[in-house]
Amino acid sequence: MQIKELSRRIQRFFARIMLQFCVLIIKLIPEKYVYGFAHILAKLGFAVAAKHRRVAFESLNIAFGKEKKEEEIKQIAVDCFENIAKMVVEFMVFLDKPDFINRYVTVRGIENLDKALAKKKGVVALSAHFGNFPLMLAKLAAQGYEIATMLRYMRDPWVSQYFHVKRENLGISSIYTQPRKQCVEKSLETLRQNKILFIQLDQNFGTGGVFVDFFGKKAATAKGPIVFALRTKSPIVPMFIYREKNNMQRVVIEPEAEIAEGKDFEETIYLTAQKLTGIIESYARRYPSDWGWIHKRWKARPKEEIVPMAEELSL
Repeated sequence: MQIKELSRRIQRFFARIMLQFCVLIIKLIPEKYVYGFAHILAKLGFAVAAKHRRVAFESLNIAFGKEKKEEEIKQIAVDCFENIAKMVVEFMVFLDKPDFINRYVTVRGIENLDKALAKKKGVVALSAHFGNFPLMLAKLAAQGYEIATMLRYMRDPWVSQYFHVKRENLGISSIYTQPRKQCVEKSLETLRQNKILFIQLDQNFGTGGVFVDFFGKKAATAKGPIVFALRTKSPIVPMFIYREKNNMQRVVIEPEAEIAEGKDFEETIYLTAQKLTGIIESYARRYPSDWGWIHKRWKARPKEEIVPMAEELSL
């Protein structure tokens, strides 16, 4: 076994132990102390997760390096870790408690979702790794909406199964991106049954994506949601959740985002991907601590950037 693979297994083992420890602690402490525990987790995570902290600073400097001071950027990074910790704790403790969801989560724009579903073509719910998105899905599921979320398998099978069961208990179906053929079939079936297909369009998609501007820098973006919408005539409805004061949370459902028609299929994909990415950026700008800055959003680079770099290295 290679050292790198052994290191990964050790990291996953300790992550699993940490998750189980957190679940145990949360079950033992009174509910009023849960957010205090999340604050401790956030402080600990920010201190020890050097890799994720570095990625957060790199991402924030790409987005806001020319607009915000160093102290502001650091504060957003700290708040980002805080929100992630709160999201994890809420997922473990509150998502299966209807009273919490009713008290802490409000929805604005539900009429936009109903209007889109009235077309009987299903809905592509366009979102991002923004705020406590599982809580948003739980809120909609509790109101009777049928939802399937598209996601990748987590690296640790045990952790992946733990969260899978949590989602199923909330009435949220899971569609995994692999195997690809099965993912496409289940996604199309979801839309044809007039259900909601929840897709997050804010992660690096490698060379298979389309490069659009995100905070002024090209970012590889998935084509899938747009292709599904074109193929099924399903409306695309952006929706986000952000945290307010006292941990109250607001779901905002935007009006349908129309497909941006281009001169051909590829241009239509590009223009629409840019339009949807612009919507995500607008939310990340308004509520910066709610977006997941610990992801390498700009990791993949377009060919026009790679080729000159390779030529320079060969000189």
